[in-house]
Amino acid sequence: MDSEIQGFFKNKTVFLTGGTGFLGKVITEKLLRTTEVTRIYTLIRAKREVPIQDRITAWAKDPVFEVLLRAKPDAMQRICPIAGDCLDPDLGISQSDRRILTAEVQVVIHGAATVRFNEALHLSLVINVRATRLMLQLAKQMTQLVSYVHVSTAYSNCVVHDIAERFYPEHLNCSSDKILAVGELVSNQLLDAMEPSLVGSFPNTYTYTKALAEDVILREAGNLPLCIFRPAIIMSTYKEPLVGWIDNLFGPMALCFGAARGIMRITTVDPNAKISLVPADFCVNVALASAWKTAEKSVLNGKVKEPPIYAFAPSENNLLTYGRFIKSSLMYRDIIPLTKMLWYPFVLCISSTSLFQIAAFFLHTLPGYFFDMLLRLKGRKPILVDLYRKIHKNIAVLGPFSSTTWNFDMTNTQELRESMSKQDRNLYDFDMAQLDWADYFKSAMYGMRLYIGNEKLTAESIAKGLKLRMRLKVLHYAFASSLVSAAAYALWSLAKLVV
Repeated sequence: MDSEIQGFFKNKTVFLTGGTGFLGKVITEKLLRTTEVTRIYTLIRAKREVPIQDRITAWAKDPVFEVLLRAKPDAMQRICPIAGDCLDPDLGISQSDRRILTAEVQVVIHGAATVRFNEALHLSLVINVRATRLMLQLAKQMTQLVSYVHVSTAYSNCVVHDIAERFYPEHLNCSSDKILAVGELVSNQLLDAMEPSLVGSFPNTYTYTKALAEDVILREAGNLPLCIFRPAIIMSTYKEPLVGWIDNLFGPMALCFGAARGIMRITTVDPNAKISLVPADFCVNVALASAWKTAEKSVLNGKVKEPPIYAFAPSENNLLTYGRFIKSSLMYRDIIPLTKMLWYPFVLCISSTSLFQIAAFFLHTLPGYFFDMLLRLKGRKPILVDLYRKIHKNIAVLGPFSSTTWNFDMTNTQELRESMSKQDRNLYDFDMAQLDWADYFKSAMYGMRLYIGNEKLTAESIAKGLKLRMRLKVLHYAFASSLVSAAAYALWSLAKLVV
């Protein structure tokens, strides 16, 4: 017997944007594996000399689809690429494809966005805000539409620390329609120059434009059967379709991998601040459940006055600190270390910006010059100094998020879960209150080694990593002891001179 969510998606046609991204792939996989959707139209940007259909065909080699294709070898035939680009004034969708979408699509999941925190304002505005307006306009022409899910972020209103599941237009210096109008009138360079006054108290262009996108929805969604999904920081999958699958180094995973390689040794983090991580597979389950519930509510209640918002973050009774996050990540250097490490993995957390700059010079920049010199002597291209510049830039961009705790109200999301049948809660689980963080970190770190480090979890590979770790550990402590001894001798010599 089908569950209610499976029953909802059965024979449905879905239009997905952002399908080639990390979350988009997991959404596509889950829909194809657990439901009988008729078709998934997915918006794909054309690349030079690579037909969009070939990009879909290449997914058959992606590990995330392995489980699906073993069970349903023909599943990919239900994916139909739609050529398009969120940078284009009309989303780059041809008139013939528009006719198909408006006639057939019943469910829209709009997840396309630029997630770069420091993206140029003119680009972020076009991709995150204007494209949202254009998607709403397209959705209003869809004759069979029953549900529309807009993927936002839990940090879209991070100018306040206690964030409710509501809209916050009062924190915008100008409304979304005025900003979009300005963007049409001025050059990209002038718009970017206006960033400080427009962004205001928002920490970056990403959160600012995601807030603007929500304002577009508030103003222009009209009677669409629509909801907003606000996930926190999306990490690797927990259990499905693969344990710990991930294909990118955004956010905290970059810290984990950089530390595991012995490259990143210091960061600006408040160990007591709460970090809001959520597994990718749990996020997908919320998105699909909210699509079902939105359609159900629109049928029962008719026109919706204001789109419901579903926030998704760690449960209030099962929170995680940055200190525990870093400690849990480093623990795996002693269990499954990488076979390619620059130094013994360790991470120092410094909250003071001035102290960080001093420590970063001695622990990052200076060793970077030393190793780059060795690379030059071997006839290889130096990489570490430039890499550390990028790392320090990213640390500065992420600074406001690694030293602040936000509290996310999840009343709507909790009610959503409670309204699901027992079968659906098993098939589409997202209970963060019961998440075992230790078990999740185990899956995440194993996945990082396999999918990011490209190192198989064989006994031979792990033994090789352990051997290298021990060698680097001895060198690390020998070097640290030498520095302490040298410092002590200098102080002793100075004391003798004074006396």
